[in-house]
Amino acid sequence: MCFSSATLPVTFRCAEENNRIDKRITRFVLPVGATINMDGTALYEAVAAIFIAQLNDYPLNVFYFFPFSITATVASIGAAGVPNAGLVTMVIVLTAVGLPANDVTLIVAVDWLLDRFRTMINVLGDAYGAGIVQKLSKRELERMDLISDVDVANPFALEATLDNEECEKKSYVNGGFTVDKTDAISFTETSQF
Repeated sequence: MCFSSATLPVTFRCAEENNRIDKRITRFVLPVGATINMDGTALYEAVAAIFIAQLNDYPLNVFYFFPFSITATVASIGAAGVPNAGLVTMVIVLTAVGLPANDVTLIVAVDWLLDRFRTMINVLGDAYGAGIVQKLSKRELERMDLISDVDVANPFALEATLDNEECEKKSYVNGGFTVDKTDAISFTETSQF
């Protein structure tokens, strides 16, 4: 989880310019993902705990993998997005599953390299999340763009932006008024002041 928080400006630029993801999506999803979506860290901690269990000749079966995975996932959510924070949470995971915490020193030698791969997986997961949210909320974003283009003082401005077929089918809410687009435009007040 080396630089998950530090890579946010680059991730914003890549998502918005290269992948054309809406700024409203990236400005919400990517910071949340950099904080709690640490899938690379969770994978690392689970695999490292299993590695240390094998080194200590602990009997491993399917039922041991669930506590490793759940504990690693919970610990990765609380981990900071700074270099080598995975080692601190690794001690928590080892203690929680009953393994010797001092064996974390076996991983220190390769943690610098693994830290870069954890960051890559974390950032990639955040970018995928932003892309999925963009795809799922495409209609809502278009609707919000149309609503923001409607001027309450000049409600006929929306008619020029939509062709007649779309005007007959759509209804928008703007500033306490519902704009029903039919052949004749009518306004009904939706809130009382």
